Amino acid sequence: MKIMVTGSKGQLGSQLIKILKNGNTELGRIDSLYGNAKVFETDADTLDITKLEDVICYVESIKPNIIINPAAYTNVDESERHPDDAYKVNAIGARNIAIAAEKVDSKLVHISTDYVFSGDGTKPYKEFDIPNPQSVYGKSKLLGESYISKLSSKAFILRTAWLYGYNGKNFVKTIIKAAKEKGHLDVVDDQMGNPTNAEDLAYHILKVALTDEYGIYHITGNGECSWYDFACKIVEYSSINCEVNPTKSDKLKRLAKRPSYSCLDHMMLRCTVGDEMRQWEDALRVFIKNTDI
Repeated sequence: MKIMVTGSKGQLGSQLIKILKNGNTELGRIDSLYGNAKVFETDADTLDITKLEDVICYVESIKPNIIINPAAYTNVDESERHPDDAYKVNAIGARNIAIAAEKVDSKLVHISTDYVFSGDGTKPYKEFDIPNPQSVYGKSKLLGESYISKLSSKAFILRTAWLYGYNGKNFVKTIIKAAKEKGHLDVVDDQMGNPTNAEDLAYHILKVALTDEYGIYHITGNGECSWYDFACKIVEYSSINCEVNPTKSDKLKRLAKRPSYSCLDHMMLRCTVGDEMRQWEDALRVFIKNTDI
């Protein structure tokens, strides 16, 4: 089996590579699932996914059985400043990968986001709920979903949220660093979501990718909280002496609108391969225990 992973140096991509190479995850081993799979790692410095001919040439040269696409332009505020950059990666890049995947009859696993929804709901969004993105980032990711749905006959679209992993920058690492340095933090309490450990997400990506259960999935940590709740647990589990106080989103000067409620329901997982995502507190506790910050 041949597996191609884009964005291989990012939080999720690097976690996927690590699991594929050693077969071990915090949720269980995958040796029996992937055996001696040959992994092809690509990132922006080795493959520009915004260039169609380059993507087609690369994919046709290796003919992967599965392509996993975590590559994305994820800076929400910069997307407002530079919409072309966001659309090139999140929409055109996704389109190019879908076209190439179809040419070699490859399965395609594409990672999307809770930002495709308006974020003004009151209950977790299901896969069949109608998207209504309110930011350039969300709109660019939704267009990428649309291209993939139309151009790939073997596609999995996996929406996730509030992702943190062992590699790269994320909210957990930012809070730990700031808590140690400042001893006092103000964090918004009027945005609700699902913290997601990249380890858990990677495991479920690899589990889903072996099936023919194509479609849209929501995969996040189980349970919901505010950013303030999240920060409080990060400080608690890290045993840092830091005061965390709640504040409101309107006090922050940000270009892009953030969803006030973008929790996701895992209906598709429950109906197909099963939902083994950990409760967000449990996954966070393990992450902090294994992280040296």
